[in-house]
Amino acid sequence: MAEEEAVRAQAEAVRRLKQDKADPDEIAKEVVKLLEMKAQLGADEGKHKFVLKTPKGTRDYNPKQMAIRERVFNAIITCFKRHGAEVIDTPVFELKETLTGKYGEDSKLIYDLKDQGGELLSLRYDLTVPFARYLAMNKITNIKRYHIAKVYRRDNPAMTRGRYREFYQCDFDIAGQFDPMIPDAECLKIVHEILSDLQLGDFVIKVNDRRILDGMFAVCGVPDSKFRTICSSVDKLDKMPWEEVRSEMVGEKGLSPEAADHIGEYVQLHGGLDLIERLLQDPKLSQNKLAKEGLGDMKLLFEYLTLFGITGKISFDLSLARGLDYYTGVIFEAVLLQQENDHVEEPVGVGSVAGGGRYDGLVGMFDPKGRKVPCVGVSIGIERIFSILEQRVEASEEKIRTTETQVLVASAQKKLLEERLKLISELWDAGIKAEVLYKKNPKLLNQLQYCEDTGIPLVAIVGEQELKDGVIKLRVVATREEVNVRRESLVEEIRMRTSRP
Repeated sequence: MAEEEAVRAQAEAVRRLKQDKADPDEIAKEVVKLLEMKAQLGADEGKHKFVLKTPKGTRDYNPKQMAIRERVFNAIITCFKRHGAEVIDTPVFELKETLTGKYGEDSKLIYDLKDQGGELLSLRYDLTVPFARYLAMNKITNIKRYHIAKVYRRDNPAMTRGRYREFYQCDFDIAGQFDPMIPDAECLKIVHEILSDLQLGDFVIKVNDRRILDGMFAVCGVPDSKFRTICSSVDKLDKMPWEEVRSEMVGEKGLSPEAADHIGEYVQLHGGLDLIERLLQDPKLSQNKLAKEGLGDMKLLFEYLTLFGITGKISFDLSLARGLDYYTGVIFEAVLLQQENDHVEEPVGVGSVAGGGRYDGLVGMFDPKGRKVPCVGVSIGIERIFSILEQRVEASEEKIRTTETQVLVASAQKKLLEERLKLISELWDAGIKAEVLYKKNPKLLNQLQYCEDTGIPLVAIVGEQELKDGVIKLRVVATREEVNVRRESLVEEIRMRTSRP
């Protein structure tokens, strides 16, 4: 105890020195002393002081949570495969220089690994930059792929909203030289399919184009050098009111108030084809080559989305900016809408659950000859979706099965372990998902209770009389109905009773 007191006193001394702004060398000396004392204390009782926790911004997933998670992954993968995608994987860490300079203001969130005297490495921040590196390295100019894997960001996590330091991304990308807006429209269709399939509630997919944004900035009088930084301010409009974004542009980023006001006139507009037509007639925007190109493509995109029958959920929104530096054309973001009550005209956004866009220059940044491979892709925000579904399951108290066992092999009398093991082996070999309790002579009641607790629908009961008659008693747990089934027909009977309707 005396040692702990001494450590506390030393910590207090260090705090006082820092408060009094003492000489840095003196502070450093006392900090070293404090660390030595702590290390000594730890060595003495290290065995007792071990803290059991997951690192900040990470979490474990219990079987129930994993069951929900697998359901979501299956829905997403089914959709990706329906659209003809192949699958790839890449290393969890990349060379540091591969990731540097690709993420704009977010680069500070990259996890750098400790220098081990070899290559300088960083954990991947997303799946898009590794994908571009993969294409350039393997000289691939045409692929439609999906990739589901963990990425890492040194963010300050808000875990309740599904933001973590380690999290999954589910990406679908189409790389290759194709006619304009056809692959882009398919990416939006995929987002629409997945969000509809998962039944997350009402959503809207906001669409914009980097060229329209850049053209808008140019006609509003934003200097070229400020495009990207003003873009990241505009990107905050879903979280902050226009007044705050405007004061950031003018106060922190040095934009003229006139330019900011011009931007304000545009970024508060959202609509559909009618808005695109209106902007094509806009005296300022229609004179800008970039904006005109972007608006022409946006019109085409909306025509394809009309053919797909999904324009009801799409909003052309001039405030959508997406902060990442590598986007060059269409950008989009799917937002879940929450109806607060019946009197609200505008539904409230709960947060982004998918995003993506076109990035035609990224592969060229890795190619030694600068050969470009046009790409468009979408990333599904699995963690946010998972948070919502998990909360929903908890609220509804829905019972989630964590196993897929179809049948429990049980016995009603003693000394039947050998027969149970013989039968379960037959079932396993026939591809039936089956379990047996690991006891020589379990009570029938305990075996039936196990089925109730875990949701196993059927019990195959082995009994002496049944063995003589060449039958097995099959019991339906939910209805308690029992039927005798000939042993050779048992597999077929189990399959029939447990096949999903």
